[in-house]
Amino acid sequence: MGNTTALVAIKAVHTVVWAFFVGCILGIPVAAHLERWGVSLALIGAVLVEVGVLLVYGWRCPLTGVAARYTEDRRGNFDIYLPLWLANHNKVIFGALFVGGSGYAAIRWLTSGGGP
Repeated sequence: MGNTTALVAIKAVHTVVWAFFVGCILGIPVAAHLERWGVSLALIGAVLVEVGVLLVYGWRCPLTGVAARYTEDRRGNFDIYLPLWLANHNKVIFGALFVGGSGYAAIRWLTSGGGP
């Protein structure tokens, strides 16, 4: 596999993984609004696992290091199919949405009686 083909594959996988976690983050307040506490908790747990992975890798996705082997490009989106502005602000935007959505879920749970 050539460098270009490998980089395209890595970027595609990275984008799919990113989309999965964005879906989890956006699903947290939706599940909480519907009082689907198990779903909300599972989504929070999935994102926390990803946060743990990012912590282990110095706040970078492990796929970033893999992609770096195939290109000299180091722009914020060299390893993923996202607009540069979004790639550069990804952690701030979705970190805030995760914290806000998790907070909303906690408030909904507490004010709904805290049960299924």
